[in-house]
This record gives sequence, structure tokens and C-alpha cells, in this order.
Amino acid sequence: MARYRAEGLWQGRSLPVELMAAARAHGERTALITPEVHWTYAELSATAARFAAGLLARTRLRPGDAVMFQMGNVAETVVAYLGCLLAGIRPVCTLPQHGTREIAVLARHIGARGLVLQADFGRGQLPDQARTLLADGAVEEAVVVRGEVFGTAVGYDDLLSAGATADPAALPYHALPPEGVAVFQLSGGTTGLPKIAPRQHEEYAYNGALWARTLGWGEGTVVLYPLPIMHNAGVSLALQPALLSGATLVLAPSADTGTLLDLIERTRPQVLPLVPPALAIRLLEEPRSHRTDLSCLTDFVVGGQKLALEVAERLRDELGIAVRQKFGMAEGMFLLTPPGATEWLRHHTVGAPLSPLDEIRILRPGGDEEVPDGEIGELCVRGPYTIRGYYRAERHNASAFTPDGFYRTGDLARRHRRDGVVAYSIDGRIKDVINRGVEKIHADEVEDLVMRHPDVANVALVAMPDPVLGERACAYLVMEPGRRPLTVATLGAFLLGEGLAKYKLPERVESVESLPLSNVGKVSKKDLRQDIEAKLTAETA
Repeated sequence: MARYRAEGLWQGRSLPVELMAAARAHGERTALITPEVHWTYAELSATAARFAAGLLARTRLRPGDAVMFQMGNVAETVVAYLGCLLAGIRPVCTLPQHGTREIAVLARHIGARGLVLQADFGRGQLPDQARTLLADGAVEEAVVVRGEVFGTAVGYDDLLSAGATADPAALPYHALPPEGVAVFQLSGGTTGLPKIAPRQHEEYAYNGALWARTLGWGEGTVVLYPLPIMHNAGVSLALQPALLSGATLVLAPSADTGTLLDLIERTRPQVLPLVPPALAIRLLEEPRSHRTDLSCLTDFVVGGQKLALEVAERLRDELGIAVRQKFGMAEGMFLLTPPGATEWLRHHTVGAPLSPLDEIRILRPGGDEEVPDGEIGELCVRGPYTIRGYYRAERHNASAFTPDGFYRTGDLARRHRRDGVVAYSIDGRIKDVINRGVEKIHADEVEDLVMRHPDVANVALVAMPDPVLGERACAYLVMEPGRRPLTVATLGAFLLGEGLAKYKLPERVESVESLPLSNVGKVSKKDLRQDIEAKLTAETA
């Protein structure tokens, strides 16, 4: 930490101090565009300050408290996020798709007191979830930032009204310690021990400013972001770097291809900072894409999983798009195709780290020995915007970090030295995680819930390959004697009833008499993955 400050990477100021300084510098320039609003920096920062003052005046929330977020891609989400930072209240970046159980587990682990929600999101299920969370004591305060206010919840307009005369200079953010936790980001499942990445003020501000500087953002840059803005990717690749650099953020309500093309035509963005391969494929398959002028897109950054070479070449040849690849994590470290990289590097690697003080080791899995260039090992990282430990997880941290502070990512990688550049490729993972597009499904979380079903004797959740999303989840079930096999529909209904998010549901179910075991007596998921791959190959032959 001392080194990062001494070399000028960390500035000794809190994240909201940095954001408000940028807002003053860029006052009348456009900060945020959605289908409903077109706000300047002055308008956005003033609204966020009113929200912050209203939170402190109309709720029991106080600086240092944490609040869960269940909001979609609307302007009010940005106001609420910034407002919490200004009030010294720490956002917990959950998603509206998370179920009651997941929110409760996370809230209790972190000690969160509040819930910020969008009542009109999706099918309107969030108010009922909030009532349950309040009744169970998982949270104490609910704030409805959009949609109809219910029960004891406090509404958005009420907060803005209560904070209308507030002086931003009197808000608590001026006194926040720069080394303190600004935001909680999620990494991993929510059973047993949730993995929460505590993002500190200085490092999170540096993360956003560094990303903007690396991509050359500034006044006149238009950034289009179609994925969930409250993901770490949304916050650290779009929201904060845009606002810190004076760029304009265009927030798409969804990643629907038609919506995306409409916004490209209307706003002419230069940057799409995170395009999952599935979205890239949908753009290629949409006839309208081939009639739309996409020449404004100078930075089309693909991430979330390895991009197939065929897709990269089709984007180049059919749509005139030269891709850059990215790899990142809620824990911090980002890798990105460097400017001027050759096509081989752009198509075959995820690039190089952003900061000159980012450090990467490729270690032999399970050990501390570094492997030679070109050999597969575990990606281990340390740097000025990478966490040094999960929140309240001392036992897990002992194995997740090396003694000298390198985070063991669980991803398999190789180091390449080519064309005068050191870059990295990601070649699989050690951890039992299913990458469904940009979403991560942790097998142990789903398996724990499946085992609650009275008819299930054993379960193993594995990844099965998918040409669009990369992977989907397949559940291998051993049923209790005499019980009927479950289907995708019946298992899904049970898991939804247990509060599991819909995107984590198994999309295929295989009933077996027993699960294969390894030579040390553990379930051999390698054999199961090979089995489902063989079945899929036979079905498509």
C-alpha cells in the first residue's frame, strides 16, 4: 500500500471525492444517457447528493452501513449507487435476479442493514422478496428507487424531496478514510461461506481511472454498456471510468440485439467495453447488423470467456470490427489486449495487465513453483487494484492467497512472449465453476440446494459445452429408491422455490444409478463432463 501511494497510483482520497471532483470539472457535459434521461454531470451529481442527504434524513441508515442492491439498468440505479457513496453507505452489488435466500445469506454475512430495490423490475417479484427479508430480519430498511412504494419502505421521490436543500459539502463522504471499504462486490456462491470482495476507496478509484486512461477515454468519448451495471464489470469498466474521465455513459436497458443497434445508431458510441461472446454471435446472426453503420466502434472489447477464433474472424470480415479481448475478476486484476497488438495477440490471448505494478505468476497448480513460458499453470495475481483478502473469510484466505499476497485465481493460464509483448491466454480453470456467458454458477451452491429435495440421494453439477453461452449447467442426479426421476422443469421449480436465481438453474438433467468416483473416492466430475460431451456429440451427429 505504501508503495502504491509513493508511486502516485493511490491518491489518498476516497472514491466519492474523486467522482465529485470529476463532476465539477465536467459540469455541463453529458454524463448519462438512457432511453429515458439525458443528464449532465451537474444534474447527475446534484441528484445523487439529494439522494444521499435524503437517505440520512429519512432512514435509519448511517455512514458505514452496507445496503444490498437489486436494481436493473436504469438511471435511478446510478443515482442510488452514487448517493450511497456520498452518504458513506457501502453498496453491496447484488443483482435483481438474486433470490430471497441468496440476499438473506449475503446480508447476514456482511451485516447489511438496508435493501435498495427496483419495484418494477422484471415480473415485479422484488417487493414480495423485500417484505420477506424485512419480516425475517435479514434487513431493516427497504428503499424503493423505482416503482410503487410498499409498506414501510421509503420511496425515491421522498428521499429527493427530503434532501432538496442539502449542502453537498456537508455530506459524510469528505471524511471517509481512503483505505476503507467503499463497495462490496460478489465473487462466488452464497452457500456456507460467501466470497465477498471488499473494494477499497483508493484502489477502486485507481481501477476506474486506469481503465479509462488505458482505453484513451475523455471528453467526447461515448461508452455503451448493455450488461448489468451493478456487476463489478459494469461498475469498474463502464460507470466509474466514464464518470472519472469526463466521458458519456450510455446505459442500455438490456443486451437485446435490437436495443443495442438502436442505441448505436442514436448515440454513435466509440466503445463497447465488455461484449460477451454470446452477444457477439447474436450480432453476427442478426441481419440488421450487416445494414447498420458500425464504423463508430473503435473499441469492441470481448470478455467473459475465451473468444472462438472463428467468431473474431467473422466480426472482422463481416462487420468490420477488430476485437480486443479482456479478462477480469471481481477481485480486481484486469488483462486487456494492448494498443497496437498484432492480430495473433488479439485473437489468441486476453492481453496484458493494465498497471505497471500489476504482478502475475503462473504457478504449478497446488504449489508455489513458477512454470516456464508457454506451460499451463494457475494464474496468480497481485497489484494496486487487486484485493488482499475476502471479507470475513480468514480460513478461506489462507488457501486463496499465497503467503506474499498473490491471489490464486483458480484459472489455468499460459504466458506468451510474442512480437515484443508479454501476454496471457486463459486455458480453463481449476475451480468448480460453470461460466454461463458472463455469469458464474458455483456448483456447490446449486448442489447444496438440490440435496434438499426429498427424492434426491446424490447430485453433481457439471458444465456442458454450449456454442453460444460457452457453458450451461447439467445436473447428474441419483434418486432415492422408488422415486421418479426429476426433469428440468420439476427440478427448476423446486430450486426457484428455494430462492435460487433463475440463471443458475440446471438446463439438463441426467438420472444415473451412481456417480463415478476418482481413485481417492471423490466424485469424478471429469468423467461426467466427458459423458455429457459425448451425449451432446451423439445427439448432433
